[in-house]
Amino acid sequence: MFRKSSIILLLSAGLFSINAQQTIPFRITKHNNIIIKTLVNKKDSLDLMFQIAMKDASISPERQRKADHIVFTKDEISDHNTVEIGKFTQKNVRFSDNQLAGHEADGKIGTTLFEGKAFKIDYDTNEFVIYDQKPDLRGYQPIPILYDQDAFYIAADNVIDGDKQEEAYFLLQSGYSGGLLYSNDFAAEKELDKKLKITGEKTLKNSSGKSIITKQGILPFLKIGNSVLKDVSAGFFIGDLKKQTVNYLGADLLRRFNWIFDADRKTAYIKPSKYFSEPYYTIN
Repeated sequence: MFRKSSIILLLSAGLFSINAQQTIPFRITKHNNIIIKTLVNKKDSLDLMFQIAMKDASISPERQRKADHIVFTKDEISDHNTVEIGKFTQKNVRFSDNQLAGHEADGKIGTTLFEGKAFKIDYDTNEFVIYDQKPDLRGYQPIPILYDQDAFYIAADNVIDGDKQEEAYFLLQSGYSGGLLYSNDFAAEKELDKKLKITGEKTLKNSSGKSIITKQGILPFLKIGNSVLKDVSAGFFIGDLKKQTVNYLGADLLRRFNWIFDADRKTAYIKPSKYFSEPYYTIN
């Protein structure tokens, strides 16, 4: 009897380790932003945009729903909040006030949801998966990541002119709806204004009359790991005001892969999603 019970317990423990994971559902807007339905402090129902480039959470001044039960200090910070998403609960979440969010969002929330855990962004099933054990990596390819100040960076090869590949690091930026957005230094050094096919241009001016010109172009090829994307939408700035200090890999490219990030934040594992060959998002 003891032996039979022991076998059952061992089998049960094995099944638990395999299935030791939680899921968080999300939806994707037409602007490629991930929206999570949350209940904050058991009172405020808020649609929060997932922002992979930040850790904590924030509330937008343009929110459509009330956030009366998030109490901010004079420094516009609120600590020790509880966020519920279905059966998932995360405690001690910090919120900042008055930060703009994406379309259809009352605010933003970052990777605090997955602190200390491996997690997956599954665009095929519209859900996050949080792992307590090592995830199943079959079909995924590993790529190194640089994790710095709560943000993820990956290296990718850019084919700008002919067959020459230019490696650059990109910040994963799920709040930017488009594809690539190059830093000012990269755009100037690689002469993107001359070498890329330009598809659009806008000029904006500030109150001092200084101008910033945003240009949209097409990058012939982008290689991430062993995957190659063709004719990628790519933006950059020229003009008097040029404040883009890092390269962005935006939401339109993020959604083309399913992503698994290890708990140590040293490696990402990617696999093409159902969106891999979809038409590129157009920046208006």
